[in-house]
Amino acid sequence: MRLFNRAISSLAYIAALPFLLIAGLALPAGAQETRQPEPYQLGLQDPVSPVGVRIGEFHDFLLWVIFATGIFVFLLLVYVCIRYRASANPNPSRTSHNTLIEILWTAVPVIILVVIAVPSFKNLYYLDRAVDPDMTITVTGNQWYWNYQYPDEEIAFDSYMLEGEDLAKVNGIRMLDVDNPLVVPTGKKIQVLVTSNDVFHSFFVPSAVVQVYAVGGRTNETWMQFDKEGTFYGQCNQICGPRHAYMPIVVKAVSEEAYKEWLDEAKERFAMSDDAPVRVALSTN
Repeated sequence: MRLFNRAISSLAYIAALPFLLIAGLALPAGAQETRQPEPYQLGLQDPVSPVGVRIGEFHDFLLWVIFATGIFVFLLLVYVCIRYRASANPNPSRTSHNTLIEILWTAVPVIILVVIAVPSFKNLYYLDRAVDPDMTITVTGNQWYWNYQYPDEEIAFDSYMLEGEDLAKVNGIRMLDVDNPLVVPTGKKIQVLVTSNDVFHSFFVPSAVVQVYAVGGRTNETWMQFDKEGTFYGQCNQICGPRHAYMPIVVKAVSEEAYKEWLDEAKERFAMSDDAPVRVALSTN
């Protein structure tokens, strides 16, 4: 009876999933969202950027291709096991070549790879670099924190993970919240230039599908755009030393009006200068 109840509960949960998805997508305009890793999470984080939507669609497309290929191979194995079993073939065939089969097992995988390659290359070119960006942000990896610069606005600040009492004061998320998040406006195409002052790092924000390596002496480029307001978490996913796990990324996407208010205050307090090119910014927590 207990097993039956569990089965009914599981079926009810599965049946409710489409309605939960619709409810999540039907958030009111301007609603604040939070995207972070969840316990026992399966799949990708819900996308909040045009790149994320395209990559999500490509991921689903690949899932169907893999599923169809797996089913075909499984059925082929079942057919071979039944058709050519020892009891049905006491005198096994000595055939060593079959021209048609050899052409098929060469041509079909090539066709599958071409079908996958076309949308893959389109996405690679789409996310490679920003075309006519609205703003530029320079991200610099350090052991073990991030530095963000807004060159057009001449401001810069460091971003450290919150620990101990500092984390408790803001009721933050352990190993994810920082003192100074990256603040960006929604709906703007943001060119992101990434480099490093020391070892390899990686700037990774899953919900925006942004991942680019930070390499010393080199500047790598990508872009991101947040279409929803909220707080979006990421981490350095390049093993960069003993405190690799302690340099999270927090991006706060706000309305254009809220961004202008933050920018006005930031310009007064954290302007870059020749004698102090990098200053610690005001926390937006």
